[in-house]
Amino acid sequence: MAQDFEGSGAQITNSATTLLTANSDDAVVGIRLANVTASAVTVSVFIDDNGSGTLRYIVKDLALPAASSVELVQGGSKIVLNSGDVLKGQSNTASSVDVWLSRVDAIST
Repeated sequence: MAQDFEGSGAQITNSATTLLTANSDDAVVGIRLANVTASAVTVSVFIDDNGSGTLRYIVKDLALPAASSVELVQGGSKIVLNSGDVLKGQSNTASSVDVWLSRVDAIST
């Protein structure tokens, strides 16, 4: 069975922003964060475990210099999300970080 690769973009703000709600077993294969402001910001990306409010951080309070970017998942790595898990991001500054998320929807068995 062929894999279903998908991509989506969002802007992270100063409140928790939902990037993806897993509706099946999904694999995140890329997360690129870009600071779109002229000042440094801090950013966190985390998984709300099955939407329960239990947070599992991928990165917490990462300093991201002005006009720079970072790739959080790279080199063939994957982050597997179970159905109901919610991937979120939050910055210390409103409308400051663009994110591009690459994923495999519904991992084949």
